[in-house]
Amino acid sequence: MTEEEKTSNPPLSRRTVIATACAATATAVAAGPALAQQETPRAPPHAAPHAKGPPVFLDYDQAELDAAYDQAAYAPNRDQLLARYAANSELTRARLGAPERLAYGPTEIEQLDLYRSKRPRAPAQIFVHGGAWRGGAAKDYAFLAEIFVGAGAHFLALDFAPVPPTGGNLVPMVNQVRHAIAWIWRNAPRLGIDRGQLYLSGFSSGGHLAAVALTTDWNGFAAPRDVIKGGFCCSGIYDLKPVRLSARSRYVRVDDEAERDLSPIRHLDRLNAPVVVAYGSLETPEFQRQNREFAAAVQAAGKPVELLVGANYNHFELFETFGNPYGLLGRAALEQMKLAPFWKP
Repeated sequence: MTEEEKTSNPPLSRRTVIATACAATATAVAAGPALAQQETPRAPPHAAPHAKGPPVFLDYDQAELDAAYDQAAYAPNRDQLLARYAANSELTRARLGAPERLAYGPTEIEQLDLYRSKRPRAPAQIFVHGGAWRGGAAKDYAFLAEIFVGAGAHFLALDFAPVPPTGGNLVPMVNQVRHAIAWIWRNAPRLGIDRGQLYLSGFSSGGHLAAVALTTDWNGFAAPRDVIKGGFCCSGIYDLKPVRLSARSRYVRVDDEAERDLSPIRHLDRLNAPVVVAYGSLETPEFQRQNREFAAAVQAAGKPVELLVGANYNHFELFETFGNPYGLLGRAALEQMKLAPFWKP
């Protein structure tokens, strides 16, 4: 049993890993014979010493809110970990071969990387990368592909337009992710994908984009309402109101319409798939709160949800476990897809 999976709670509807944020008992959200953590360490505040200003959101003043949406302040090893993602992605391509590069839309950025399983008519994991909505690339997340390919699933990593060229507008990015998912569903038979087994995952700002896709009205995208059979949102953002008030508003334009339409927590009536929500105990307090409250809201809406909390992981450390079939997130992703770590024909 891993450090993340110690101690237990009474059974709920399915397995849940929960933790406390401030040495208090967290609400059990989801499923399971539950596995709980007690007194999980919480990341310390990282706003520079300052005279407390007026509250901007909850009890945060402006400096505190800005720090709560700045992962660099809570993850001093960020650059090392991102470089490791890229290096491990090179090693993965050396083992699996270069992915198929496929266009899902008309512009240069609207492409995806497909890593194929040898299994015929295989399920597929569709991945949406992070990068604070302004960076990131599919090629640097190839390190995730191997566990899915090895388990008998295709792995597809999406590229899409960041916000700087769009003047901070999130809508083009959101719609590209939606169109990519619909394109995969329509083209699944010729790609050797079982269109009835499409799963979606996203990390950080990609977790937000994945949650938006999970709460999309698919009628406008030529795809069925249950196009996604399971979602995995790691360290995402689900309510754009505090983002709008934070320093991120310098490069992300969130007006009333965007706040309403692109805050997944406000559209849970459209959620048609079970979802796993995850965060690390050493992430910023706002990323912890956003993920806890999203999972709680999904549960309150009567939808299946599982909350995973990685004790002693920061934002970038936790997500590395998604590429490990025995890591906290990788194990849960394979379980959601009903796959064993190693597929046998």
